[in-house]
Amino acid sequence: MSDHTSQHMKGTLVYVMGASGSGKDSLMGFARQQLSHHPSICFVHRYITRPADAGGENHIALTGPEFEARVRARLFALHWQSHGLRYGVGIELNQWLAKGMTVVVNGSREYLPTAQQAYPELLPVTIDVSTRVLRERLLARGREDAEAVDKRLQRHAELRSQPLSGRVLNNDGPLEVGGRRLVNLLLEHSEVHA
Repeated sequence: MSDHTSQHMKGTLVYVMGASGSGKDSLMGFARQQLSHHPSICFVHRYITRPADAGGENHIALTGPEFEARVRARLFALHWQSHGLRYGVGIELNQWLAKGMTVVVNGSREYLPTAQQAYPELLPVTIDVSTRVLRERLLARGREDAEAVDKRLQRHAELRSQPLSGRVLNNDGPLEVGGRRLVNLLLEHSEVHA
């Protein structure tokens, strides 16, 4: 769902997607660090119904009731549910776009069509990895058993069988290589609005 109007948006909304284990959070962390000094690129902190110390991305933790209250108050530009958690992006997103910023969002592949309705000019970026690399990463992080990993791999294969959205960045290699690709893409789009 979306509670905003995209009129008068001068910036670029970069909507980054990828399977769990694709390295999306690592790439975004790398790019955020590399571009921390850049005056017209900013990374959105998501509001998530997950504890602050749960690991992964730097997010703002909300309880279920807090999240629902913000939905009712129309404080999210975008919000969705995935894997039993709720995710939101605050309405500050619209102010940043109106100022001509390149705004980077950690998005959901399933939510992309709704996000594109709300922001027709958003730039989808898919972080892609081979099934072999994804399997290695999922097993190495040890969060799930082999059966759960197989289910994620099956879902990944199904999604990969469809055309990937927008710009596709391969992340089979070292973090610095994929990270530099994302940095260059963001710089390219921030210069469009400079």
